[in-house]
Amino acid sequence: MNVKIFNKWDPEEIEVGDLSIKRYFNLRPTVVMHSGGRHARQQFKKSEQHIVERLINKMMQGEDNTGKKMKTYKIVEEALDIVHQRTKENPLSVLAKAISNAGPREEVVRLKYGGITVPKAVDTAPQRRVDVALNFIATGAQRSAFKSKRSAASCLADEIIAASKGDVRSFAMNRKDSVERVAKAAR
Repeated sequence: MNVKIFNKWDPEEIEVGDLSIKRYFNLRPTVVMHSGGRHARQQFKKSEQHIVERLINKMMQGEDNTGKKMKTYKIVEEALDIVHQRTKENPLSVLAKAISNAGPREEVVRLKYGGITVPKAVDTAPQRRVDVALNFIATGAQRSAFKSKRSAASCLADEIIAASKGDVRSFAMNRKDSVERVAKAAR
């Protein structure tokens, strides 16, 4: 049985280019993008959740879509349709490129030595890279759609396409660069 995402795109043909995040990038075919929070109380279980559902959940964290899963579901489906129209590629592969590009590889933690707080640069865990990349993409889409005539779906599609190309005008890429710049200064 061949299950397609939104009955349109085959997840079997997607190849995640970044080997470090491949394990945390679930593309197993699922009929319904709703896990009902089964992963919530177990550490690292969110990696078993489909990547599109994780994007839907990140999009729900905004003020307008809080708790409105079906509305956000439709926004993400429309956005993937727009990505397919503009790039003529499978939108899941474009999303995979966007997530691998938008995830910061290095971050800053604060260490306390006595009474002094010292910033220290550390490598970002692969699962956190995926989480932060999804968060940056969703936040960028929500900010560009706020008080705008453009729909949330077109803003999300623009953000995904720009992040997949590594465009610095993308909110996600801009935030990634700023996080890595701060980490580089704290080495």
